Amino acid sequence: MDENKELWEKILGEIELEVSKANYLTLFKRTTLLSCQDGVLTIAAPSVMIIDLLQRRFYDVIKKSVDKNIGEESKIVFVPKTTIAEDKTKDAGPLFEHEEKTESYVGHLPRVRPDYTFGNLAVSSSNQLAYVSATTVAKKPGTAYNPLFIYGPTGVGKTHLMQAIANEIYQKDSSKKIIYTTSEEFTNEVVDAIRTNSTAQMKKRFRNAGVLIIDDIQFVAGKEKVQEELFHTFNILVDNGSQIVLSSDRPPSEIKKVEKRLLSRFSGGLTVDIDTPDFELRTAITLIKAKKYGFDLSIDVAKTIAEKEQDARSLEGALLRVMTEAEAKGVSMDSALVLSVLDNGTEVKKPFHPDDIINNICAYYKIKPTQIKSSKRDASLVRARQVAMYVLKKDLDLTYVEIGNILGGRDHTTVMYGVEKVEKMVETNGFSQEILGIKNFDGGKLAEY
Repeated sequence: MDENKELWEKILGEIELEVSKANYLTLFKRTTLLSCQDGVLTIAAPSVMIIDLLQRRFYDVIKKSVDKNIGEESKIVFVPKTTIAEDKTKDAGPLFEHEEKTESYVGHLPRVRPDYTFGNLAVSSSNQLAYVSATTVAKKPGTAYNPLFIYGPTGVGKTHLMQAIANEIYQKDSSKKIIYTTSEEFTNEVVDAIRTNSTAQMKKRFRNAGVLIIDDIQFVAGKEKVQEELFHTFNILVDNGSQIVLSSDRPPSEIKKVEKRLLSRFSGGLTVDIDTPDFELRTAITLIKAKKYGFDLSIDVAKTIAEKEQDARSLEGALLRVMTEAEAKGVSMDSALVLSVLDNGTEVKKPFHPDDIINNICAYYKIKPTQIKSSKRDASLVRARQVAMYVLKKDLDLTYVEIGNILGGRDHTTVMYGVEKVEKMVETNGFSQEILGIKNFDGGKLAEY
């Protein structure tokens, strides 16, 4: 047996005992040790995505086993086994709005996934405007749309788009200082700087950025010092021609407890929204993610998965479960296997995401989700809003604070009042029939839960 193969099988045997079966089959089984020389191991993996996961989540586990087996301190280098085929997917119909690009490794930007590129992003009507806006910003940072503000519910691809901007700019100019962070991390840095009397260094770090990307900006709400620092940083970066990209689960006008001057800056460039992916886009996302993991998935299987899951994150989780099951049983991935894994052979009723409930209630009352989360007090909006509070509390058992955050940052006492008011209406005047009508609306999906 080849020495490298023998060594790697021994290492994998130890790693298999340290990680879950799903992770081992999905991430480790198809890796290969290409060389081991002078303490440097070169390991090939099927795709850049798998390399990224191995480096971020399992590097210490791998290194521990490698050091033990070679008897010295090691250095581990990952390389992709192959690049994605040059074959363009022009015959894939409406699933892909653009040609698939040959994969290229873009380097190591802190906290930015190398596989989150524009070439790996499926595009349809639900995210086309955001995609075009993001690519424009990546081509002309600091000049096209500044800031670019992207909003939409969880799992629609906001983070992918933002990190694709970072990767694209970095690939063209690796000397440009690019910072990708979340509002929570930005808050922590501001607090830490105040605590350690190092605000000058913190200010220098952010205000010298060529590109500043902040995810989930809505969480700066109510944090006065953080907002003040962000406001001054924002002004300096724009004056310097640096690009700013922000994301949120709601448009700037609906973010509560944020200074008006800062909200004005948020709205000073281009604001675009991303809707929940439609069936065609979910199918495309499934096909792309399968290819990144090195699986050749048929379009029928991708459609079956897309019918079961509603957002990009749940699609990836479902795909990994099906892939693991196929590997473990040594069977092909077909629609029957998908149904078996995702439904366990039955119609399992899964808890609904809060967005499902809000969308259903808004459709029933013929209003928009942005309206139910807004500060407007029209009677029709107040009624729909209080019904949403009631259903979110009764069906999902969320806390009053969680419901308040979901519905535009409302105070928990407001939510308590809304829930109690609907409870009384249900008990006293037959309002339960309207609640039942809402749950049976749109095919009765909510009534099943």
